[in-house]
Parts: sequence; structure tokens; C-alpha cells
Amino acid sequence: MKILWVEDEPRIVVDVISFLEQEACTVTHVLTSAQALAKLQAGSFDMMLIDWMLPDMPGTELCKEVQRRWQMPVIMLTAKSDEWHKVIALEIGADDYVIKPFGMRELLARMKAVLRRTSASRQPEEQLLHVHSLTIHISGHEVTKQGRPIALTPTEFDLLVTLAKQPGRVYSRLQLINDTLGDSYPGFERTVDSHIRNLRQKIEDDPSQPKLIVTVYGVGYKLSQEGG
Repeated sequence: MKILWVEDEPRIVVDVISFLEQEACTVTHVLTSAQALAKLQAGSFDMMLIDWMLPDMPGTELCKEVQRRWQMPVIMLTAKSDEWHKVIALEIGADDYVIKPFGMRELLARMKAVLRRTSASRQPEEQLLHVHSLTIHISGHEVTKQGRPIALTPTEFDLLVTLAKQPGRVYSRLQLINDTLGDSYPGFERTVDSHIRNLRQKIEDDPSQPKLIVTVYGVGYKLSQEGG
């Protein structure tokens, strides 16, 4: 597992990197967002760990840039523990959110959970899903709308595929967590709402009046069989 870690407090990193390298991870550590972007342009990584507070660009802005250009799994690391900051992290495209101070084994477990989920969604599956104006190429991890490519984060893609495989089926938030997000979100079902909101912004003609991903109040979400 090749990891790019952006953290401006080196004292936090040393012991964790030593532990991760014993677990067959290769960790590249940089101090700033600019250094991280340079590393991304020069090489490939399986995942990023991004600190919320960075000296040159907020970690949230870096996360948005990474998802716009690379659609890479991202875990945000921060001392901010309130639900509001968790929602912000998920809305900008992070796949998970880990609160400092964290245990090394917890961090590794969350990293593996995110990679299991994103890797599984990219396994060869010779199948095209056509739903309304959307075409979903599962093995290619691509989505187009009327021929126009749509850039989705790994989590958004997984949610869309799950809903699109059974249009009309209503999924509770807990079911969507179990089916697409795995065990990295225990007890925080509302994270699904943030990802659905982001997904609607990208695939709906009018996100304020969604016709593709429909809310079933008191239950969860479904992909409409009719609208769009």
C-alpha cells in the first residue's frame, strides 16, 4: 500500500510511519499541500492521509483538489471531533475521518477498510449499467451523462453503483453503509447524506429537485426508475 501523508507536525508522524512500514505500507511524508501536489504529479499512490490544518493550503482545499484531479481515496486527520467537521470532510470528498490522537491499529484498520471498498468496486465486472441518462462502466470506474464524463470520488461511485444495480429498491442509510462504505463508519449513518448530496450535485439536472436519487422519508434512498 503506497501512502502519501501530508502532515506539518513531524513528531506525530515518526512512530506511525514506523508501524505502517512494518505492516507492508510505503509512506511518503510531506509537510505542505504544494509538496503533496508535486508528489502526486510525479508518482502514483494508493491513498492519501491529509491533516486538516496545513501551513500553505487548508487540508480541506487540498482534498477537493485531489478528488478533482485524481479521484483518490482520502482520509482526513484532525483534532476536531464535532460532527460538523466530520460532515464537512465528507462533503468535500474524503472517504473517512480520523480524530487525533488516534491509535495506530485503528488508523491501519480504517485505511484497509477504505482500500477494500474502493478496490472491490474496481474489480473486473464486465457490465455497463444504463440508468436514465447515465452510463456506468463498472470495470472502468467511469460514469458518463449523455456522453459527458462525470468525475466521482470512490465513495460516490460505490454508492451510485449500489443504487443503480437495483433501481427502485429503497436502501436505508445503514444498508448503504454496509453495502458500500464498510466498517469504517460505525454509528454515523448521516455520513451517507453528505455523500448523496455531493452525488446529486454531479448527476442531477437540478440538485435542488432531485429526480434520479430520491429520498424516501423515514427510510433512506433509491434510484428512481422513472425520472431523469
